[in-house]
Amino acid sequence: MRPSTVLVTGCAGFIGSHLCERLLHDGYHVIGLDNFDPFYPRAVKEANLAGFAHHPHFSFHEADLRQGPAALPAVAADIVVHLAAKAGVGPSVQEPASYLESNVMGTVHLLEWMRQRGIRKLFFASSSSVYGNSPEKPFREDLNTLATCISPYAASKLAGEELVHTYHHLYKLDALNARFFTVYGPRQRPDLAIHKFVRLLRAGQPIPVFGNGSTSRDYTFVADTVDGIVRGVRYLLSHTGVFETVNLGNSRPVPLLELIEAVGQVVGVQPELSFQPLQAGDVDITFADISKAQLLLGYAPRTSLTEGLRQFVAWLPQTQEV
Repeated sequence: MRPSTVLVTGCAGFIGSHLCERLLHDGYHVIGLDNFDPFYPRAVKEANLAGFAHHPHFSFHEADLRQGPAALPAVAADIVVHLAAKAGVGPSVQEPASYLESNVMGTVHLLEWMRQRGIRKLFFASSSSVYGNSPEKPFREDLNTLATCISPYAASKLAGEELVHTYHHLYKLDALNARFFTVYGPRQRPDLAIHKFVRLLRAGQPIPVFGNGSTSRDYTFVADTVDGIVRGVRYLLSHTGVFETVNLGNSRPVPLLELIEAVGQVVGVQPELSFQPLQAGDVDITFADISKAQLLLGYAPRTSLTEGLRQFVAWLPQTQEV
């Protein structure tokens, strides 16, 4: 049998680059798409690609989903993993229209391109943010997320999930919506908390604490998230008539103050804290019920927070500016 071909949108990003490496290692052929969105420097994304850009089973296309199906390459794939999106709750509060354009219309254009090319399998990257401040914990996939979105980013991801379901219903698309929970590790976006904390500690500067430090996140190491994606790809390739939604988290929420202390221990610096008001759109806690992903995909995150932080700190260059 020929190896399956996986098209990965957002392939030069944090999760996308790790996923491409894993897929290539596992024997898949990979087609990567990225538009090098200026949310953070292009050079960072090009560095993410460097380790596999010349792999014989990898091809890259610079393309922007916002420009419509005609802007996408005329390639064939067995399955698409759709990671490309404008990310971040806070920035989406400041620029809601751009998030809806990228994440909703970009997804529509991808789905139309897939329909036109006869590609019928999709892994869609959603977000734990769709649960908002749901009172029920841990978060289960069957909760009413329509009542809990509290940021434009969350709304854009939930809209993407609904679009995927519509294409499943109308056009027989086999699909898996996967809600990611605070992914961290080497190559993490520079705007995210752990990345910022390490840089601030190394520079001897205080760490901002929004609220009283009790907000909690279900931190999930990137290799564990990628393993869940690969398992989802295998599931979709071997099943038909599929539409499922799963959580890919760690199921162990960590309070903000505990995270800062853990980062400080790994860096070897005692953190100085600067307490500030909560940010608009932020949620109190993310907490994944991963029992469905365990049952359906065999998903089982293995990386402890301490080990994951060690790997991140070892990767982050000492010279990065705050």
